[in-house]
Amino acid sequence: MRGFFQGHPVIEDLISDENPDIIFAQEHWLTPANLNKFELYFNDFFTFGISAMSTAVESGMLRGRPFGGVITLIKNSLRNVSETIYCSERYVIVRVGNYLLVNIYMPCVGTANRLLICEDILFNVWSWKERYTDCKMIIAGDFNVDLDSNNEIAHLMTKFITEHALIRGDRFAGEKKRTYINATLGHESQIDYILFF
Repeated sequence: MRGFFQGHPVIEDLISDENPDIIFAQEHWLTPANLNKFELYFNDFFTFGISAMSTAVESGMLRGRPFGGVITLIKNSLRNVSETIYCSERYVIVRVGNYLLVNIYMPCVGTANRLLICEDILFNVWSWKERYTDCKMIIAGDFNVDLDSNNEIAHLMTKFITEHALIRGDRFAGEKKRTYINATLGHESQIDYILFF
């Protein structure tokens, strides 16, 4: 989203054009006190999520730009078949029917202990799958790495994908497409993915 106020018009357009049942959002940059904005703006949905700014808020006045935050929006009509499984600053796991839905926000380049954080996230995500063996799994979000690049995070992720027989959504779609494009700045990347099990 690159911030709630910058990203909410895109979500409004998505709802208007596609009428999705579930939306995964990352980088909403909201403090814990402002998470209710999702349900105020998108009242046909209920949310599972967390602010990544809890520690920053607890330590006093906010300095610098806000950061992080993962939230999953689910249509109100699915409330009876939905439950929160796990919620942290980096990922949210929700069970909807017989699906485990993992909304993930991996650390970006320059994050201290990035490899260890990624290893920990992947280990924990898969441990939930092992507890819910009867469920299919979808992992989606901002991986903050091009999975086809040659670096340690891409290698870790592709090893995880191979070991657990996950299917990359960008592979069976045919042509590789960019998932982030900022024409004004001339930036584009493919760091957002969907994985299926």
